[in-house]
Amino acid sequence: MSDKPWLSGWRLTVARILALLTVIAITIYIYSIRDKADQLAGYGYPGIFLLSILGNATIILPAPVIAITYIMGAIFNPIGVALAAGAGSAIGELTGYMAGFSGQGIVEQTPIYDRLESWTERFGGWTITILAFIPNPIFDVAGAAAGALKMPVAKFLFWAWIGKTLKMLLFAYAGAGSVDWIIHLFGVQP
Repeated sequence: MSDKPWLSGWRLTVARILALLTVIAITIYIYSIRDKADQLAGYGYPGIFLLSILGNATIILPAPVIAITYIMGAIFNPIGVALAAGAGSAIGELTGYMAGFSGQGIVEQTPIYDRLESWTERFGGWTITILAFIPNPIFDVAGAAAGALKMPVAKFLFWAWIGKTLKMLLFAYAGAGSVDWIIHLFGVQP
């Protein structure tokens, strides 16, 4: 009997290739249905959750999840919006995690990846939470670093959920507060 883990050698290579192909397919699909986002938002919290998954499942291509959270915060309870958007956003970030798992040999060559990998090794989930909280385009790289470092998926999701939910809470409350401000500014009667 061998002491090698089951997911090693050719199995690991196949798993990485499948994960990378899945990430590419998800990104292409989401980009192709981007014009249907307003229809999903009409479904309330489940729509916000689904839009957040889709918006965060894209790699590099921008998706307006923060704008949707801001707008929906003015319509629905901001806490519910933040919970739905935060959970969906964390789940959507699994594509970045899978990209790191699948292509760690490719991603490791960038200086930003090296820095994020070092922070993730040193501070663990706190790095994921802080980077998930800050509106930035490099969170996919942080997810890739977590995947390459083989951070357990549940741990990655937990820390990403905390950061994403706190960020979405700020934007949802900003959206809720802006409605009164705009009504007062323009003298519009509800």
